[in-house]
Amino acid sequence: MSLLSVENLSVAYGGIPAISDVSLHVAEGEIATVIGPNGAGKTTLLAALMGVLPAGGTVHFDGANLARLSIEARVELGLSLVPETRELFTTMSVEENLRLGGFRHRAEGNAAARREMDRNYALFPRLAERRRQVAGTLSGGERQMLAIARALMGRPRLLMLDEPSLGLAPLIVRDILRTIAGLRDQGVSILLVEQNARAALAVSDHAHVLEMGRVTLQGDAATLAADPRIEALYLGTSAVSVVHTDDPPASVTKSF
Repeated sequence: MSLLSVENLSVAYGGIPAISDVSLHVAEGEIATVIGPNGAGKTTLLAALMGVLPAGGTVHFDGANLARLSIEARVELGLSLVPETRELFTTMSVEENLRLGGFRHRAEGNAAARREMDRNYALFPRLAERRRQVAGTLSGGERQMLAIARALMGRPRLLMLDEPSLGLAPLIVRDILRTIAGLRDQGVSILLVEQNARAALAVSDHAHVLEMGRVTLQGDAATLAADPRIEALYLGTSAVSVVHTDDPPASVTKSF
């Protein structure tokens, strides 16, 4: 059963289509990725799913229609977005940022917040070392870790990540993507938007190719990674060493 079901989603800026008739599904406990070139509409897609942008079409999350729900209501349902810009409170400490991330569970008390924080420190030990450090002084990789950890403080059922590898060194990218793969094993479903197609496909279960605002190819991530067209357009010769799966290839659906 799909946790997230998107049918014929469309977004326009000033009457100009940004994405058109996009349909995709994310199953419970799955990493689904959306790859594509710059300007394809990947960030627009996530913004529409989060309710930041008005959109046509239908979006269901765990059976609930999101059409009339605010951003806050979507967060309450368990939907969370880590934007490309990370949007940290740069004058506040690492720990203060994390506490704000757990705001929706404030009624559970300080002990519950502490347990959640400790869980995130275990996931990102570097943040534990810098818990008193001002977020604006962190490195790029540390900021990305903090952005993900802050989102996890809200205990999302679906974590949406917009270009988590952007501007980071290959070794940091590897570590972050390994962490993302580990989150799936802990039961967090993930919708990953990435321009680093090789790394994204290596950790994902299912993949969609978004080009000029439309899904042109979708299917099992391992199968897409072996597709000559995807290899020629997106994979090139460089690689980031990440976690691979040994699942047998499934079918691929083309929608040109």
